Amino acid sequence: MDTKPFDRRWHELAEEVMTGMAEWRVQHPHATFRQIEAALDERLARLRARMLQDLALASTAADWDQAPAHEHPVCPQCGQRLHRESQHTRHLQTQGGQDLRLARRYGTCPACGAGLFPPR
Repeated sequence: MDTKPFDRRWHELAEEVMTGMAEWRVQHPHATFRQIEAALDERLARLRARMLQDLALASTAADWDQAPAHEHPVCPQCGQRLHRESQHTRHLQTQGGQDLRLARRYGTCPACGAGLFPPR
């Protein structure tokens, strides 16, 4: 996995957090510790969400076509290899309240009909 695109994007977001906090502090010179913490947590939550999204989408589970057949997901109920279905976008929310979108394949079991999304 090539981490260079991640590194660049994550460094840019980290810079935004630091610059944003410095600017926020200038604008809020009398902020309490809790207010500072809340402002920082809000900014870090965006960075965290982007990292989570990037890492999840870098997984072979995001697109089965990139994985060897023996690594394709299996049914959690009966152990049969899942059939690939179309790709769907799943909307999630992080613990920090940030919205994520993950495009992943949906799979169905040919034996028992169970479905799984995301497939791992």
